[in-house]
Amino acid sequence: MLYSYQVINLMTKIESSMRFYLLATKLKECIRSGWDDTHWNIKGRRESVAEHVYGCLILAIAIDSNFNLKLNLDKVLKMLSLHEIGEVIIGDITPYDGITKEEKLEKEHKAMLEVLGNIIKKEELYTLLLEFDEQRTKEAKFAHLCDKIEADIQSKVYQDKGRHHSLEEQKNNVAFKNKKISDILQKDAQDAFTIWYEMDKDIYREDEIFKAILTYIKENNLCI
Repeated sequence: MLYSYQVINLMTKIESSMRFYLLATKLKECIRSGWDDTHWNIKGRRESVAEHVYGCLILAIAIDSNFNLKLNLDKVLKMLSLHEIGEVIIGDITPYDGITKEEKLEKEHKAMLEVLGNIIKKEELYTLLLEFDEQRTKEAKFAHLCDKIEADIQSKVYQDKGRHHSLEEQKNNVAFKNKKISDILQKDAQDAFTIWYEMDKDIYREDEIFKAILTYIKENNLCI
């Protein structure tokens, strides 16, 4: 038999759990800004933030399963599961949306705390999110690279499925205002993924596995 104070405690925990779940899973309704009309303007149905998170998780499991990286995979998966939850409140802000990296982090951290609410492990989970952003541990660095290259993979999938517009049809793409992208365009880039590849390749320069993955996705058709 549960006493009244136990019932109250149980209901408080359930309410806290459900609030977090219902808020966080709104990412299923949030479309990745990089694919919207003012960015890469992908043809057809566009990836949600939740789908990106799932892709990161599967990618992390796949790489960890094939390489002896000696990672705390549980920690990695928690980081990746939570790393976009702030976007429920602030939306998916890209590097081309006129906000500095520092401003974005400040907004994200405040939003993350709001989404976490009053769950008992709030401090532990928030600390993991900060660790992900700081990229000082091997788990955080690995999770960060999974997050980045998952977007490159998705761009290549869209390219191989014919869902990227030609570069001539991208006049309204705000990313084209970026000087580095403008320079790549002037070097006669042939398609959207080429720009993604050139923009991101330096991210992986110190990691042989991720460098090899990027080369693989560049040289192979990813349609399955």
